[in-house]
Amino acid sequence: MHLQHIQSKIYEIRKQKIMLDFNLAELYQVETRVLNQAVKRNAARFPADFMFQLTEKEWQVLMSQIVISKVEKRGGRQKLPYAFTEQGLAMLSGVLHSDKAIQVNISIMRAFVVLREFALSNKELTQKLKEIEGRYDKQFKDVYEAINFLLQKDSAQHAQQKRKRIGYKLSV
Repeated sequence: MHLQHIQSKIYEIRKQKIMLDFNLAELYQVETRVLNQAVKRNAARFPADFMFQLTEKEWQVLMSQIVISKVEKRGGRQKLPYAFTEQGLAMLSGVLHSDKAIQVNISIMRAFVVLREFALSNKELTQKLKEIEGRYDKQFKDVYEAINFLLQKDSAQHAQQKRKRIGYKLSV
């Protein structure tokens, strides 16, 4: 299982990284209804912070972001898709017992680790840029003010030179 393929199926909803039931079913090579039935039989393992059903608005926004075709929109489904958080995905390993499910879960956990590491390194980079910006902002501000002063001074001199002189002109 390629990590990039799995990462492309991880979305952000309600400020959480999630995977949708139909994407998981595809990865596990089972029907979506089979996956959801296994989860419902073990409902106690999936509290609201592990799994939740998307609202119509969330689904519409997500469809526009991931460009789902009309055929794929619900795939003949009557209900909105379920979203599984990282903890919910870990819990799926206890519900689905096939060898395929074990391998897929390992790949999914690795994909989440890579995303988390990327987010942390990105956060560190942002912090360093803010520090540098703070350190050099005053210097750049001083340079900007000096340039502005020179430009204003130059334009004032230029305006004086352009002004018509009053009085007699000597003709040569």
